[in-house]
Amino acid sequence: MQRLLTGLALCGALLTASPALAALKVGDKAPDFTAPAALAGKDFSFTLSKALKKGPVVLYFFPAAYTSGCTAEAHEFAEATPEFEKLGATVIGVTAGNTDKIKAFSSEHCRDKFAVAAAPEGLVKTYDVGLTAAGVPMPGGWSNRTSYVIAPNGKILMAYTDGNFQGHVTKTMDAVKAYKAGGGKAK
Repeated sequence: MQRLLTGLALCGALLTASPALAALKVGDKAPDFTAPAALAGKDFSFTLSKALKKGPVVLYFFPAAYTSGCTAEAHEFAEATPEFEKLGATVIGVTAGNTDKIKAFSSEHCRDKFAVAAAPEGLVKTYDVGLTAAGVPMPGGWSNRTSYVIAPNGKILMAYTDGNFQGHVTKTMDAVKAYKAGGGKAK
């Protein structure tokens, strides 16, 4: 009975959860990190600084694998990944929720197109993307839905927080295109 009540309380909190604004702003230096990740169902270690050597990185935080909004968002990023790649950008999704399922999620819902990582201890706090309910951090340290575009020099080109998954792909794509149109220079 106690587990049922705890589960119901968590569900209620998720329904009323409100994301905090992303603390990292355009022009800030994105903190480097290494995280366990999966691409096409295969485990690997993702390091932001290594990915940035290849070009801009679209880093998006999502609450939890296998939830309806996060699954729909993963589908949208999967569809857009070939265009991001043509622009020289790497896409990585990061979650602090259901981290034991990222390997399967990378194949099933990221459609083998982009990597998904399990947020290491402290990453949600470092990027200040913790999901809160009435100002109180959610149990488990889940992240809100926040997308960043990071230039190869580590500067944040775009930061966007919205609990609704719609719009994240468009906004990140527009930021990558603007970066490329500007000659690949971060301001």
